Amino acid sequence: MGSSLHKHCRKAIAMVELIVAIVVMGIVLLSAPMLISTASQSTSVALQQEGINEASARINMILTYDWDENNINVPCGSTPSILVTAGDDELNEVPSTQTRLGVPLNSKSHTFNCNGNEYNATAIGKEGTDIDDIDDFNNVTLQATLKDVKLGTGGTDYIEQTTVNIATNVTYSSDGADYTQQTIQYDFNPTGSAPGTTNIKRISVALTSSHSAKELQKNIVMHAFACNLGSYSYARSVLP
Repeated sequence: MGSSLHKHCRKAIAMVELIVAIVVMGIVLLSAPMLISTASQSTSVALQQEGINEASARINMILTYDWDENNINVPCGSTPSILVTAGDDELNEVPSTQTRLGVPLNSKSHTFNCNGNEYNATAIGKEGTDIDDIDDFNNVTLQATLKDVKLGTGGTDYIEQTTVNIATNVTYSSDGADYTQQTIQYDFNPTGSAPGTTNIKRISVALTSSHSAKELQKNIVMHAFACNLGSYSYARSVLP
């Protein structure tokens, strides 16, 4: 009776393959902190961008308000008149037309006269309890609530509610320019303020953060200006 020898071979991991696998795992583990840091920075930058958008929206909202308290109080119907200021003399009223130089004579929204009277622009500051004109926002600071999308749920997670502030400052700005020239050159100073009243109000919105993430520790300031032009009033809600 004959006998036979059967050999059974099983596949095994070669030493080279094992070394390669260990090296790959090491690279992945070494890269993990960097990937986490990059993801965190991306989130911070996204939050910062959202804060900038909120600050921009706020300054745009302020620009929809009446230029001055006397544009609201003066009973001129739907056409707030131009107010008298201590600004550039060349922008004063031409008595014979009750408008400025260069304004069409048939214009009803760029006149100094309101029911036979002229009214002065007011000093910067809030009058009464309502916020109803541009300089009522002076020295007003609010906290921006930044939100992040919850992955997989479609909801939102408000993760920055106390560290991001939006501060608003309103001042009169110099309106000096030579308006007698055919070509007018005027350089708006976004940081300078003028004493008394002028024909230009400067609005500055500063976005700051006390968050520990350095990407959020920025001081971002946006500037805008509004002019004493006389215009139609917008229909809007009045903030308390």
